[in-house]
Amino acid sequence: MRINHQWSKTTREAAQLLGLEVARARKERRWTAAELSERAGITAVTLRKVERGDPTVALGTVFEVATLVGVHLFDIEREALPDLILRVQSRLALLPTRVREPSTMVHDDF
Repeated sequence: MRINHQWSKTTREAAQLLGLEVARARKERRWTAAELSERAGITAVTLRKVERGDPTVALGTVFEVATLVGVHLFDIEREALPDLILRVQSRLALLPTRVREPSTMVHDDF
């Protein structure tokens, strides 16, 4: 069952921007859509969706296509990703493992 999802404007624009960057990088490399589709192991239809910025394409697929054409994800060099992952993991480790809804009970018996 597919739910009709309304994507936020920011999500739509970010997907569109990444798709345009993929198309630009592919053309700068002088690769045809068929060549990139084959390298990525996806169909030409899926590649068209990536380049159009369709937010329903799987995240891993979009990232793989972007990586293949050399588009920098998160505006950093590929070599910096492991260090950034470690920094975020360290910050995440300082936070509670579970998040609970705040209590609505007022404790005023002081």
